[in-house]
Amino acid sequence: MSPVLASLRVEAAGIEFQNPVLLASGTAGYGRELADVMDLDALGGLVTKAVSVEPRAGAPAPRVAEFGGGMINAVGLANPGLDAVRREHLPWLAAHMGRARVLVNVIGSTIEDFVAVTTALDAEPGVSAFELNVSCPNVRCGGTEFGADRTVLADLVGRVRRATQRPLFVKLSPMLPDIAATARVAVDAGADGITVVNTLPGLLIDVERRRPVLGYGSGGVSGPAILPVGVLATWKVTRAVPVPVVGVGGIATAEDIVQYMLAGATLVGVGTAAMQDPRLPGRLVHALGAWCAEHGVQSLADVVGRLEWPS
Repeated sequence: MSPVLASLRVEAAGIEFQNPVLLASGTAGYGRELADVMDLDALGGLVTKAVSVEPRAGAPAPRVAEFGGGMINAVGLANPGLDAVRREHLPWLAAHMGRARVLVNVIGSTIEDFVAVTTALDAEPGVSAFELNVSCPNVRCGGTEFGADRTVLADLVGRVRRATQRPLFVKLSPMLPDIAATARVAVDAGADGITVVNTLPGLLIDVERRRPVLGYGSGGVSGPAILPVGVLATWKVTRAVPVPVVGVGGIATAEDIVQYMLAGATLVGVGTAAMQDPRLPGRLVHALGAWCAEHGVQSLADVVGRLEWPS
């Protein structure tokens, strides 16, 4: 490994990553889908598409639409279910992701669903950690997101913590009234890291048809428009909890990555930009190395949390 690439190594939740660039959940499938267009093993890792106990058909088409500030989507957390992921997708990842790490994104309609998925996949080879998407609706609480009720969130994280020895990252919504306080609840319950942020809710309208552009109606906004939202959430959360943070939202350049890391992120997730240009994440790794060389940075980890706030 060249000196430039060596300087990109970071450690998070006891795991060493060769660089901080992850493919964000929902944008890279389970890896196999992108293997022919990018070198997955050159990245820090990938977060899989969501995994639920039972298969989910997802939202009606159209599911994705672009606009000037990025993208809006309502995929509906479609996935083939736990058994198919364990049988077909994780073995492929274990065989092809030699240096890059794999984080499995977990969803559920009940706390028991989250526990069941992590319990079933705990011993699977190649799985480095789990990411709990607590923006899912809790069917036992009238559809309120798990992350919106701190008591429920603490119960969820605590029960999953007892079900697995692998590191747990909890992915939080930017719509939480106090995202730092919610992060503290997750960490106190056993989370090893926090991912911020999930998409922002939004609506795009087809003015000719006078109908939403998405089949579901509303959707989640991602892309450049939410970069400042993700960076601010990262800064707030890293000031509140002593665990690594994965910064996600709007990343398209090496400078975007550095913004997140200055705000305190140890890892970053690239999503919408990678969907638009699947080869971009690999270029970002090299661009990040070039940025380090240009700025005399010997170890990228030294950049983390070095934001100088105005006095």
